[in-house]
Amino acid sequence: MDGQMTDKPKRSFFAGDGVAAPLQHTIFRRIWLASLLSNLGLLIQAVGAAWAMTQMTSSADKVALVQTALMLPVMLIAMPAGAVADMFDRRIVALVSLAIALVGATTLTTLTFLGLVTPQILLALCFVVGSGMALFGPAWQSSVSEQVPSETLPAAVALNGISYNIARSFGPAIGGIVVATAGAVAAFAANAVLYLPLLIVLFLWRRVSEPAKLPRERLNRAIVSGVRYIGNSPPIKIVLARTLVTGLIGGSVSALMPLVARDLLHGGAQTYGIMLGAFGMGAVIGALNIGALRKQMSGEAAIRACALAMGGAIGVVALSHEPVITAAALVVAGSAWMLAVALFNIGVQLSAPRWVAGRSLAAFQASIAGGIAIGSWGWGHLTDAAGVEAALLVSGALMLASLLLGIWLTMPPVGRRDEDAETLADPEVRIALTGRSGPLIVEIEYRVAQDDARAFHQVMQDVQLSRQRNGAYGWSVARDIADPELWTERYHCPTWLDYLRQRNRSTQSERALHQTAITFHMGPDPIRIRRMLERPFGSVRKDDPPVNDVLPVVASAAGSST
Repeated sequence: MDGQMTDKPKRSFFAGDGVAAPLQHTIFRRIWLASLLSNLGLLIQAVGAAWAMTQMTSSADKVALVQTALMLPVMLIAMPAGAVADMFDRRIVALVSLAIALVGATTLTTLTFLGLVTPQILLALCFVVGSGMALFGPAWQSSVSEQVPSETLPAAVALNGISYNIARSFGPAIGGIVVATAGAVAAFAANAVLYLPLLIVLFLWRRVSEPAKLPRERLNRAIVSGVRYIGNSPPIKIVLARTLVTGLIGGSVSALMPLVARDLLHGGAQTYGIMLGAFGMGAVIGALNIGALRKQMSGEAAIRACALAMGGAIGVVALSHEPVITAAALVVAGSAWMLAVALFNIGVQLSAPRWVAGRSLAAFQASIAGGIAIGSWGWGHLTDAAGVEAALLVSGALMLASLLLGIWLTMPPVGRRDEDAETLADPEVRIALTGRSGPLIVEIEYRVAQDDARAFHQVMQDVQLSRQRNGAYGWSVARDIADPELWTERYHCPTWLDYLRQRNRSTQSERALHQTAITFHMGPDPIRIRRMLERPFGSVRKDDPPVNDVLPVVASAAGSST
């Protein structure tokens, strides 16, 4: 576990398993309230930036690019940001990322005040702010599990969505008023000021972290580890694919909202703010009902219901020219959007162990932000060619068609988080090793009754994924043709240090899976394990310290011995 909660829950009306339960924890409550203000500022700036762009150009392409500039950094740097969040103190990472966003917002305010902003400068500084928030996201979201107990984690995820969407409900309306009365510069200044409470709260948070048992991974290796874990985790891959598609299609609403207000409703900045507020209010309603939806529907049924509701609502927005009808449709669209995104988020958070939580959440953010960024660019081009109404009708039709994805990419069931297993004792070593010694080859021999051969082989397919996502490569399982009861599992690890990490990254369910494979073994002798160094001389250098000088040994008898 990367950190510990430093406060005890207080008995209050927040107690229980409802969506407000995480607010009983002081750390979470303070950060949540401060993030609410930060989100409010970000939404106010988004209104100012989008409306400023409409004043500088009539191109729908450039108007939609404002959202692309804010969201594209999440797609581009999400995985490095997730790796950094897993490698370093998440509190420090969050502070640095917020400082980057603050610099971008302050610079944008200053240049706008001096009358020096052009469409290109506006997009560039929105990209800077987006980059800071892209770095902030994985560190913030993966630290939630350090602020609340695991049983309230789904509610905490929903509350973070509520934080953003409360801001989305009121921020655009406030932003519209600010822009209408004081100009875009006031909106940019408000964003810069509202970053300060979150910076202060995070600075004062005394995060307690356990010392690392193994040396920190290098950034490039950490990124590879995260990609490998996701690539060998079918549930996470399915969730990310569905998230990307939802972002690509559903991003049309936010991207084209200024044009809906201007061209379909013939309104101004205040109308734009009110429409975004309606969408955000719907999102809050959706977040408040996430718990009830999870109890009443499976993940796949819930996502299909959300796609159906959102597709219909987008169609109504496209055809309506009445602000009241459009606002009502946006409430429905916002609720469905929030429910779908929250379900995807919860699915990723509860499927990933702590050691890769930041990278898994970064992949989720890259999927949703990348979908929105790429989709926004596409919807802007389609709008230039065919108009706002046609673009939204296409979006609504595609959202309805996305229901068919459930046939091939069915949402996996999501329960409680799969916790990390206990640390294993280091295996016996009788030669001098360093962390760089390797590659290491591991062979495990099982003796399996021939009647159990098919069942054993099926279990080993799951064992393969568990080994590979935790760091092994070149995995294989072979059966002796002269002794059909003898099976040999074989895999590689790049170095001795990578092998120690691979051994201790297993979750409780993965350890149980390994034990299931071992139960097939028959005979009086235990399974036989060989650990061999592929290059025993060239990989050991004279100036390298012995393994025990660089790699602490933590003894434990728990878990699998492989």
